[in-house]
Amino acid sequence: MTRILEGRAAIVTGGGQGVGQGIARALAEAGANVLIAQRNAEQGEEEAAFLRSAHGIDAAFLRSDVTILEQVEATVAAAQDRWGRLDLLVNNAGASFPKRIENHTDEEMAGSFALNYWAVFWAMRAAFPIMKAQKFGRIINMGSLNGVNAHMFTVAYNASKEAMRALTRTAAVEWGPHGITCNTICPSASSPQARDYFKANPEMASQILQQVPAGRFGDAEKDIGPIAVFLASEGGSYMNGNTLFADGGSHVNGVAWRPQVED
Repeated sequence: MTRILEGRAAIVTGGGQGVGQGIARALAEAGANVLIAQRNAEQGEEEAAFLRSAHGIDAAFLRSDVTILEQVEATVAAAQDRWGRLDLLVNNAGASFPKRIENHTDEEMAGSFALNYWAVFWAMRAAFPIMKAQKFGRIINMGSLNGVNAHMFTVAYNASKEAMRALTRTAAVEWGPHGITCNTICPSASSPQARDYFKANPEMASQILQQVPAGRFGDAEKDIGPIAVFLASEGGSYMNGNTLFADGGSHVNGVAWRPQVED
């Protein structure tokens, strides 16, 4: 990958592991300076050090809980203070849990929206005036096939991710005239949580893999990262308001994913 993002400044939430890590590493390889924002400080510091060593870019870590408005705004401000600009915003932090619809509490639903929707909205709102002044911005939000395909037993995650996708598309329309693009990637790639889950549920892993036309699970850095790099680049300037399915083709017919839940 060439350094097509040389000198660009990026924020990646949850960039210390999984899909976020893969994207952070791909952006760094392409020359972008990266601020990793997440709660796990040890993990974040370690990843920032790796990016500096491996790719010769300026990478930093900021401990941040994206469900807290003030910390989200502080993250955006930190990137601008460090580099004098903010070109790329990757909203990757997110989580889900399996539960039947009727068993959800209001607090659980609100918690999912805080993490998967409000955190994204707050970061986008904070980044907008910076990107508008630059007349350049790339916002990449991580969606989910769970929401697109309405997978069972993850309604809080599904609903909040789909709300985020609607936000992304609306921002693409409103902010496009300012040189800002907003796109969603729905990835299917290995992560520590996914590996742990499939290790404990090997039969489900085998069944899912049979439904992936590519015949393998994705790699965050090699399969998801380059898509983010493209969207962040000048070459991606006409891609706006899209949902890109980086899933080996599994979205075409959908994947039967049914975690075990209590009745």
